[in-house]
Amino acid sequence: MLAASAGFAIMIAILALAFFAKTTGGLALAVLGAATAAALAGIGSSLGVGIAGEASAGVTAEDPEKFGKLLLLQALPGTQGIYGFLAAFLVMFKVGFFSGTIANLTVDQGWQIFFSCLPVGLSCLVSGIYQGRASVASINLVAKRPEESGKALIFPAMVETYAVLGLLATILLVMFGVKI
Repeated sequence: MLAASAGFAIMIAILALAFFAKTTGGLALAVLGAATAAALAGIGSSLGVGIAGEASAGVTAEDPEKFGKLLLLQALPGTQGIYGFLAAFLVMFKVGFFSGTIANLTVDQGWQIFFSCLPVGLSCLVSGIYQGRASVASINLVAKRPEESGKALIFPAMVETYAVLGLLATILLVMFGVKI
């Protein structure tokens, strides 16, 4: 429900900005792209960490000794939020927020940056949730066979690959796809 509400709010913001793009300019579109990347990735991470946390709490209640092995499995989906933050930071760097000389972007450049942020936002939204689900399966494995905790880490880590690919696509698009 939270993801649907956030997605709806983001879509309304995008539509409003698209309608007023000529007035607001390219910089507003670029900033919206950065915010969208961070927001979607953060939503994916929070949902994934929450899903894994529920399972970890149940197992820890039964056997507190397993807390250390479960903590990493719960934390893994949190990396997607970091990737979205990195993408937003990269956009802010690209448009000059940190140099003191903010670029005067055209609307076309703003849209290019906005769409360049979508790979990391969308891939992290989805992979964060599914990494949380894979973590739950691994948490259940550790609950039954604690000696297999090393193998259990591999399953949710495989989902991470797609979040990293989304981040890489965004980095390449923002750095080399948009000329400012």
